[in-house]
Amino acid sequence: MRRRKLLAIGLTVVMAAASLTACGSKKEDSKQKKIGVIQLVEHDALDASYKGFKDGLKEAGYKDGDKIKIEYKNAQGEQANCQTIGSQLVSDKCDLILAIATPAAQAVANETKDIPILVTAVTDPAAAKLVKDNKKPGNNVSGTSDLTPVKKQMGLLKELLPKAKKVAMLYCSAEANSKIQVNLAKKEAKKLGLDTVDATVSESSEIRQVVESLKGKVDAIYAPTDNMIAAGMNTVSMVANEAKLPIIVGEEGMCTGGGLATYGINYYKLGKQTAAQAVKILEGKSEPKDMAIEYQSDADLIVNESAAKKLGITIPEKIKKDAKIVKTTKK
Repeated sequence: MRRRKLLAIGLTVVMAAASLTACGSKKEDSKQKKIGVIQLVEHDALDASYKGFKDGLKEAGYKDGDKIKIEYKNAQGEQANCQTIGSQLVSDKCDLILAIATPAAQAVANETKDIPILVTAVTDPAAAKLVKDNKKPGNNVSGTSDLTPVKKQMGLLKELLPKAKKVAMLYCSAEANSKIQVNLAKKEAKKLGLDTVDATVSESSEIRQVVESLKGKVDAIYAPTDNMIAAGMNTVSMVANEAKLPIIVGEEGMCTGGGLATYGINYYKLGKQTAAQAVKILEGKSEPKDMAIEYQSDADLIVNESAAKKLGITIPEKIKKDAKIVKTTKK
């Protein structure tokens, strides 16, 4: 009888302890911040931004599954998906949302004026109507810009291809980021005595045809950090390099995708820069409305050795010694 009583008491103690543990878990879970992430499409630059963001948070003590829970969604390049995901993240009552690329940022910004939103891989948030002013956003949106050194990129084109006279501007006509960069590139090209022509696509299936149409009409191609072109870079480079059309691109991932060269920002570092902003928001030290859009001051000179060889272009030693040399990586 006494043994039964002891067993009963033991079970009661165990159940009480389990109950306390469960309560403790719920209490701990209630402290966990939920971060929603919406990424427009998969390609090297945007993927690097997201990785940098996660790593930056982890280094600051915000490991996914511990202090925070990250809900990651990829729109696979579809605007309709962006809208659906944006609505879902708002319904899920996220404490913070990261939007990677302009269409993703615009979609989620249209869904909430209350939840803090950080954007990255957006060239000009003010021009995209995401903030009132890049220096003082004035609303629930802030983040980092991927504005590239277009002037240096066009100068690089002229240095590597001194005989070039006409350059095609290859980009998606629906991307605001791309239009900004192309307009800057046209101004710089004019200063360098280069003529330009637009080569626009509205969907990825048009890329091959548009690039093929440039053969014999231009001497080179300039492709900014355009998400559709970046995602289809293997197709772009396959057609362009066969036609002996060198491509000066906007960032490293497009270079390893077959572009000849670039002066590009580091998207992984950009993601970490955005994570530092997120930490300030999570810790209540700042709000997006008072956080200026941040930029990256450094740019890496990158040259694709594989593309240069295929095109029969000799890279000058003065460029090669300062460049990061890469090779084409097929996917």
